[in-house]
Amino acid sequence: MALVHLEQLIQPREDGNLKNVEMKLDGKILTIKVDLAQDHGPSKSGKTIIIATTEGNAPVPGGGGAIIGLNIYRGR
Repeated sequence: MALVHLEQLIQPREDGNLKNVEMKLDGKILTIKVDLAQDHGPSKSGKTIIIATTEGNAPVPGGGGAIIGLNIYRGR
């Protein structure tokens, strides 16, 4: 089995489609803001309700190449 560098596995999304996720970079401090009262429907499996998601990996704006992958959900 060939080794794969982590950079090859993490590909930021081109569309930047974030649901209920706000990111703010202050120097080297990233602050993520999520409204826990929101509901973005069921997950694909139907087992959870999506509160916020980056819908895969997304670049951190101004983060010098940092990538974020975020899912926040609750049970049904």
